[in-house]
Amino acid sequence: MTTYEKEIYTVITTSREHLTVEQIYKLVKGKYPKVVLATIYNNINKLCEFGLIRKLSVEGMPDRYDHVRRHDHLVCRQCGKLADITFDDLTAPLRQAAGDTYLYYDLKVFYLCPDCRKALNESETQTRHNMGHV
Repeated sequence: MTTYEKEIYTVITTSREHLTVEQIYKLVKGKYPKVVLATIYNNINKLCEFGLIRKLSVEGMPDRYDHVRRHDHLVCRQCGKLADITFDDLTAPLRQAAGDTYLYYDLKVFYLCPDCRKALNESETQTRHNMGHV
């Protein structure tokens, strides 16, 4: 691994967040001021290709990167926040259903996070309150 690959790998695998390329770039640039964004992209792609990190793609949001330990994700449809969650491993039933063509799975469960649910409830309460005064 190159110096940059090691640093990017460390940043991603030690983070408690699911970082975008821009966030990774800022963190790496803090330690290696001469690094350029293209270098970050190239090294992230290599790390993904070798299966050392994984890319998380959610429609309408920038890709984020994560460690490869077996886990799933909760995705808030309102704010886009990602949270780790671990369900029972579905590898065996998926392998049975797909046979030799099975490679891996990436489970994302969409929901409203507690903050967005609270904001929605407050908004609905306020709307009902305002309608009562019309």
